[in-house]
Amino acid sequence: MTSLPAPVNPAVAALVAYFESLSPDSVKQIGHYYAAQARFKDPFNDVTGIADITRIFQHMFVALVAPRFVVTTHICQGTQCFLTWEFRFEFRNYQKGAEQVILGASHLVFDAQDQVVLHRDYWDAAEELYEKLPLVGGLMRWLKRRANS
Repeated sequence: MTSLPAPVNPAVAALVAYFESLSPDSVKQIGHYYAAQARFKDPFNDVTGIADITRIFQHMFVALVAPRFVVTTHICQGTQCFLTWEFRFEFRNYQKGAEQVILGASHLVFDAQDQVVLHRDYWDAAEELYEKLPLVGGLMRWLKRRANS
């Protein structure tokens, strides 16, 4: 859990607590926090609606071992909020037992009912994920060195 001061907006505080304690069972409660036609976008997904957003988070628990979020910063103004976070997990079939960390940020927009209508995640898939994988990781690191030389 985070040791940050609680966000001023109670809806943001509730959402941060929800994501920091997310489990396979609690994913079903995402509709309490997201509007029916909310949009979720990250480097791999761009979906609209509770069912599709729920499916993405359910898949996270199937594909990874012990996934969890740790919110490190929140900045809120009006109906918008920006969170920075650490996504901690283990791969199922690679480097078993080694915790992985992806650093990212989320831009959230709330409606008048304090439900999320837009959730846009920003993180560098090349650096934060692909570089950690066998074969692909070597190629990504080589490309990065070439681009920086």
